[in-house]
Amino acid sequence: MTDLVIRALVERDAQLFDALPDPLGAAQAHRLTRHRPDWKRVALRDGQVVARGAWWGGPDDTEPVNLNWFDVAEGEEEAGAELLRTAPWRVELELNLPGGWREDPALSTAAETRFTAARKAGYDLLVERFLYRWTPECGLPSRPGRLRFRPEPDDEVFRDALRRIHSVTLDAHALLAIEEGGIDKAAQEELDFFHWCPSPREWWQLAHTPEGDLVGIHIPAHNPSGPCVGFIGVVPEQRGHGYAYDLLAECTHFLVEQGAEFVSGATDQGNFPMAANFTKAGYPVVRERLNFRAPGTD
Repeated sequence: MTDLVIRALVERDAQLFDALPDPLGAAQAHRLTRHRPDWKRVALRDGQVVARGAWWGGPDDTEPVNLNWFDVAEGEEEAGAELLRTAPWRVELELNLPGGWREDPALSTAAETRFTAARKAGYDLLVERFLYRWTPECGLPSRPGRLRFRPEPDDEVFRDALRRIHSVTLDAHALLAIEEGGIDKAAQEELDFFHWCPSPREWWQLAHTPEGDLVGIHIPAHNPSGPCVGFIGVVPEQRGHGYAYDLLAECTHFLVEQGAEFVSGATDQGNFPMAANFTKAGYPVVRERLNFRAPGTD
């Protein structure tokens, strides 16, 4: 087998990235994503692209936030692993797959090729997630009217709510942050994400009962690809009443009132209550995501 050549791309040869087949439909999934040419890398054998990766970040980020497009030709798992090993960034790998990919032999084979390459490079699976996309054809979810929503300018109020929410959580990323640095780290990571989003700070909302008891928070947001459900969280003592649906319905209405023509959302597949609420609110699953931790990030 001939030697492998791994290189970063520049503007003049960015088209090389498109030379590999796309059996998992990544191009369609990333139609609203803006990847920088200098954050794209390819592995070539005999001048042919056999693996590719596109790292991604927001328009003001100086380093990638994650690697969200990774493809490997069949039989070239080692080339894919070497592409990851030699990259200058150690960030989370997101593999976005078509819904029901396990039931389609061609899709599952393509996915397993990428998984194998990632594991060879030392990446470990963290969590599998459902990706949702609400559009007007889905119909607006009904507002139960049980809660009172208001903005809150003090970040410390949200930090305290996040500590309470994450004291009992099913979210894999929050659990990882708690393992690494406790509840405060998990709360700070959420706040950092909310501030990173280009949507207004004034959109963040608290939810209370009519009696004034805190129920939780919802964060209508825009990420660089468009409007999204930034966060839904209910404090532990208010769980069991279906309030997460109320928060999600309000978040959806709020974004639509701001002009959103679609709303993206996501939840861990193991978070059965939140997945059920997305379904109840009319959000269809459009893709699935597997998040892999980069080596050396323990």
